Amino acid sequence: MEIIISSNKGQPIYEQITSQIKAKVMSGELQTGDSIPSMRALAKSIHVSVTSVQKAYEDLQRDGFIETTVGRGSFITANNKDFYQEERQRQMEEHLQEAAEIARTSGISLGKTIDLLTIFYQEEE
Repeated sequence: MEIIISSNKGQPIYEQITSQIKAKVMSGELQTGDSIPSMRALAKSIHVSVTSVQKAYEDLQRDGFIETTVGRGSFITANNKDFYQEERQRQMEEHLQEAAEIARTSGISLGKTIDLLTIFYQEEE
């Protein structure tokens, strides 16, 4: 599992780890039941303290993304499907808000914007 830590981000290391693992779950790269590295192994591979990884794993467990069992390790869990759906909807709303602003400032009509959304939506079906 690849996690990239940036010291220039202005975001705590544990939050970078948390957001990247959540993104991998949301994108389907990590599936329910997949194991993730132990805290020590991840800390060593990305050259950060075990404490940072521990805080990230605690947050992921609290939010229902992982489950940790002593002696077995940490695994992606599907305990919080509603949270996943809410997170996806929030991401979609951000993109739609940006698209609506571009359309509005570019003089693209609401009808044309809806037509474009319909085309893109149907491409996936």
